[in-house]
Amino acid sequence: MSDQIFPEPTVGVFIFNSKGELLLLKSHKWPDKYVVPGGHVELGERLEEAAVREAKEETGLGIHDLKLINFQQFIYDPAFWKRRHFIFFDFACKTDSLEVALNHEAEDHVWVSLGEALRLPLDSYTRTSVQKIIEGNLSGDLSG
Repeated sequence: MSDQIFPEPTVGVFIFNSKGELLLLKSHKWPDKYVVPGGHVELGERLEEAAVREAKEETGLGIHDLKLINFQQFIYDPAFWKRRHFIFFDFACKTDSLEVALNHEAEDHVWVSLGEALRLPLDSYTRTSVQKIIEGNLSGDLSG
């Protein structure tokens, strides 16, 4: 669909491993930036269900203990490869696995601490949510 009629609800999934490290991806959709897995909420799907599905599709990881970080509005931002209006619902969660199996949407991945994440070239929406996690002390809940 080339012309959007309505904003698109999407989820961003901030996946933490047992060491408290965050999974970041490199994707052609966000040139030269690190992002988190995520995507569209399907019709009839709850936000949490979309987060679990997108994490599995894009990384092969099962996730649990989802916590809403925030929501952000994205209106025709040139940082994305297409002209879109998204509403991002970002979730922090845990995984018990380190076996990442990327699909076609990402070229590479890294596990990093939140401090290391802030030193990487993150897209502005990912950066905002990482800062919210740090401020909200969610990282303490997610490590272990």
